[in-house]
Amino acid sequence: MSALLFDPIRLGGLSLPNRIVMPPMTRARAGAGGVPTPLMTQYYRQRASAGLIITEGTQISPQGQGYAWTPGIHSRAQVQGWKEVTKAVHEAGGRIFAQLWHVGRLSHVALQPDGAAPVAPSALVADGVEVFIDPHGLGAAAGSGKKVQHSPPRALETEDVGQIVRQFAAASERALEAGFDGVELHAANGYLINQFLDSGSNLRADRYGGSLANRLRFLEEVTQAVAAVAGASRVGVRLSPLTTAQGTVDATPQASYVAAARLLDRLGVGYIHIAEADWDDAPAMAPGFKEALRLVYSGAMIYSGHYDRERAEEAIARGWADLLGFGRPFIANPDLPRRLRTGAPLNAADPDHYFGGGARGYVDYPSLPCE
Repeated sequence: MSALLFDPIRLGGLSLPNRIVMPPMTRARAGAGGVPTPLMTQYYRQRASAGLIITEGTQISPQGQGYAWTPGIHSRAQVQGWKEVTKAVHEAGGRIFAQLWHVGRLSHVALQPDGAAPVAPSALVADGVEVFIDPHGLGAAAGSGKKVQHSPPRALETEDVGQIVRQFAAASERALEAGFDGVELHAANGYLINQFLDSGSNLRADRYGGSLANRLRFLEEVTQAVAAVAGASRVGVRLSPLTTAQGTVDATPQASYVAAARLLDRLGVGYIHIAEADWDDAPAMAPGFKEALRLVYSGAMIYSGHYDRERAEEAIARGWADLLGFGRPFIANPDLPRRLRTGAPLNAADPDHYFGGGARGYVDYPSLPCE
């Protein structure tokens, strides 16, 4: 078997020892006020052998929170909590980006200080498009796909959009203060940036809706604002071209997402992170689609979605990907890179403890004995 997955690579000014990424995974272990806890510090430190860790979605404002016990990065206490996480990861030899998150139409009224309605590009979605709400915050692909009731959103006024752009920039500044090596914009899985991008969820008639160029405008403005703070090479963007979570369905996904990749190439971001649809009957992302993205984007490409070592090596060898994300395997295997390298068996994960709770099913999975 080849060892491409264990070749070093440069990313955003960082030297990564391998191409194995721990992608964002909501685990709902934050403390009161969305403050990262010592348990979270332990969890991320255990997984520092990844080439890159990308944190769970981290809300940029109270308005952007959709789920209980998810961390934020909009208060001083949250920044201090994240400082402990980044310090621990760096001391263990790792590298870590913060994923910046606004859930948009999924903002939960009960979690808002003023009980305000969620915000979204549009109050409605296109006719025939269903909204699936995943109460766990991983998107319908990774959650149960169960329909649950949710408060209807209000459409953002044109002048309100700029305020959210500024919140993303401020969150990026706080992430750097907290010691993160960079930031990833969550533009996937049916959340706010994705809601602007896809034709099924963006029914606006102003400069942020209608044409593809207009639907890409919010992504462009957020990326520019964050890059101005962090530097473009330290910014990644996560996209999910075929995921249909939360009503984000696009009429022409390949055309739309190739255009998004071309835009991000022009802006010079450090990487694009593709979340492949990975539920049981999900549509496959065709090789031609992956090749089209590679043709228009010159930075690093990360793919996540049901990868094992063999499929990951193939993706690198065929030129589609530079790095691969292993989500669920990292939950149960804190030493996953070593297990993949040696062919050691993987621990089985405990789905009953994916979301919320304490140490069980979070930091108690065993590592291999020291050699």
